[in-house]
Amino acid sequence: MELGIYSFAERLSDPHTGATLSPQERVKEVLEEIELADQVGLDVYGLGEHHREDFVASSPALLLAAAAARTKNVRLSSAVTVLSSADPVRVFEDFSTLDLISGGRAEIMVGRGSFVESFPLFGFDLADYDELFDEKLDLLLALNENERITWTGNHRPALTDQPVHPRPAQRELPVWVGVGGTPGSAMRAGRLGLPIALGIIGGDVRRFGPLLDLYKEEYDRAGHDRSAMKISVNAHGFVADTSQKALDMVAPYTAHAMQQFLRLPATSLPSEAHYRQEQESLAGALVAGTPEQVAEKILFQRDTFGLDRFLLQFSVGTVPHREVMRSIELLGTEVAPLVRAESRPGAAFGAAAVRSAA
Repeated sequence: MELGIYSFAERLSDPHTGATLSPQERVKEVLEEIELADQVGLDVYGLGEHHREDFVASSPALLLAAAAARTKNVRLSSAVTVLSSADPVRVFEDFSTLDLISGGRAEIMVGRGSFVESFPLFGFDLADYDELFDEKLDLLLALNENERITWTGNHRPALTDQPVHPRPAQRELPVWVGVGGTPGSAMRAGRLGLPIALGIIGGDVRRFGPLLDLYKEEYDRAGHDRSAMKISVNAHGFVADTSQKALDMVAPYTAHAMQQFLRLPATSLPSEAHYRQEQESLAGALVAGTPEQVAEKILFQRDTFGLDRFLLQFSVGTVPHREVMRSIELLGTEVAPLVRAESRPGAAFGAAAVRSAA
């Protein structure tokens, strides 16, 4: 199973000091994090697209291209590309270029995003939310399969035998679909035979089982080869030397981020006890703790869902860079060996074996 990290490249204020990084400082940190992920042997680094003052990755492909020049092996993905408000031709060209720079390590994770600021920014109507995504994904997949494209839709000028270049180093760019819990999104991914990345950021992870069942049913109904199916989970978490240290890096920063994103009063924010409960429950969505605890929870989700990939987001809120770097180091050097030692997919003993070893 592949292990990796994803980030939204936040630059929110620190809940303890009130300090806010400059965009230049935050970009520097992100590039250092990707470089370290590569050095410690992680498989994937994903970068989310946002168009807000409190994020710096409005163009993930550009930041990932800078990272490509500093790395050798880690796969470089968006997480996600907000395809509904993007031009699929430009998305394909950007990630094909990234693929050439990186020597065949680029991927695209498409989704509809958790914020909607890109719609007015690029002149799209939120009333067309679903139709835009369907149409643009159709075009992106056609571009990926064909060097010359003839295509017609409702939200973009038609293309007639149009060559689109450059072509990627890979035969085709891997395209994943990010799904946050909507049955229709899971069914769409299955119908198209695309890999699915489940964003599980709260509650009991097992509630996503029925969503994956829908995905698999549509995958089979469309006649796709089950051996090509790929499933990932994108989760929140942190790896630290102690369980309490991990919680200290999650609870205040995540709560502070939620307060700024959602404009919630402090009294309605989750308490540390809430995060501790999710941390301590094997089925809890928060994957935070010591390397042994994190490996155990990853293996539990692998065994529950039959995962091919697991990505962790450390910086929910602007967690101090030194702490994120330490967490990346632990994920690559201590968590990954534990998970990879239990390499047989679906092994029922996986999580229990890590628990007993600890």
